[in-house]
Amino acid sequence: MSEKGKSLALRHRWPERLFHWVMAASIFVLGGTAFLPMLGYRFDWVPIHWVTGIVLIAALLFHIFRVSFVHGLRDMAPGGDDLRELGRTAVGRDAAGLRPAKYDVFQKGFHLVASISVLVVTGTGIAMLWRIDTTFWRRDPSVFSDQTWGFIYVAHGAASMALIFLIILHVYFAIVPEHHKYLKAMITGRGPATARGEKQ
Repeated sequence: MSEKGKSLALRHRWPERLFHWVMAASIFVLGGTAFLPMLGYRFDWVPIHWVTGIVLIAALLFHIFRVSFVHGLRDMAPGGDDLRELGRTAVGRDAAGLRPAKYDVFQKGFHLVASISVLVVTGTGIAMLWRIDTTFWRRDPSVFSDQTWGFIYVAHGAASMALIFLIILHVYFAIVPEHHKYLKAMITGRGPATARGEKQ
């Protein structure tokens, strides 16, 4: 094995990589089934959309379980060094001297915004299941008032648009050459031990 290969640590275990790619595929399918009909592509999108939504919810529950009982929140929780890193970056300084961290302040910030967006999409999506007939339940739109339904639809749409922006941003940074190591880590599991610190 090369010296470069030896220096790579286990960055992401296979359950976390599986979650990432299942979530990514689910969001792409949900986005396609939501927006393609608006562009004039006609197909029976509702069953695909809600079933994929259930897959996404199951993946999120799996991830929440792993974070709560296996990994803990420590790696993704913001701290003082994250604020210092943000301040240093704003004035053009590097993060030398700060505590090494698996995720830097920008990765943590992206994760926070993406988490909020996904939770809003899934929460409102669960509520919207009351408006469709499925094999398992009958529609009952009377569970909420028209005003509440309006809020649910606006929140769902706004969070969906935020996710589109976040996906574009995420894909862009994944293909930037200096970030290839993080993309490879999400495929193979092995990558830099830290995003901030001397062990990169």
